[in-house]
Parts: sequence; C-alpha cells; structure tokens
Amino acid sequence: MHELSIATAIVEQAGDLARADGTDAVAAVTVRVGELTGVVPDALAFAFEVARDGTALAAARLVVEQVPAHAYCAPCAREFPVGMPPFFWCPRCDRPSQELRRGRELEITGIEPVPAPP
Repeated sequence: MHELSIATAIVEQAGDLARADGTDAVAAVTVRVGELTGVVPDALAFAFEVARDGTALAAARLVVEQVPAHAYCAPCAREFPVGMPPFFWCPRCDRPSQELRRGRELEITGIEPVPAPP
C-alpha cells in the first residue's frame, strides 16, 4: 500500500508548510490526485488518519480533489478525457495523442490552520 508512504509525506510537508506560516495546528489539508497516479483516494484517506497521529495534523481532515485524466489532440486542437484504463486515441479524428495534459497530479494545494481561540 504505497498510499501510506504518500500520506506520511503529505503530513510531513503540510506540517513544514504550517510551521513556515507560523501555526502549529492544522485543521485540513487539500491535495489534488490525478486519475493516472495509481493512488486510491479512500486508501489515501485511511493512510492519512494513521500517518497524522501524534503530529500537528492529529485532528486534521484530508480533502482529496480528484483530477480526471485528459490528453490533447494537436490536429483537432482540443482536449479529451482518456478514462481508466487510459485510451489515448482522439475520439474526433481517431489519431493517438502525444500529450497528456492532466491526470498525473499529486500535490498539496491548501492547508487550513486551526482557528485561533478568541
């Protein structure tokens, strides 16, 4: 289950980013996960719960934004979804695509600090 190593890295990086912003506690971490990364969002969420224990993210929730895979067809000048399993042939002109535009993302896009008490 490679999701555990990914979740551990998310916890470490999010903690570092939070400390750099001057906070010690994180309420939520948002990540973008591309369709072609091989990461199972439910498995990542479970692994995140394990990895966050005993850290500044102990009470944090993980928000996963799934990114569908899209390729670009140069002759048609348009993007098209490749699906899963991926199929890189343009549905319009029936030619193979040479360019994957989206679907390989695996990145932290936001960290929500725990609000300060009044």
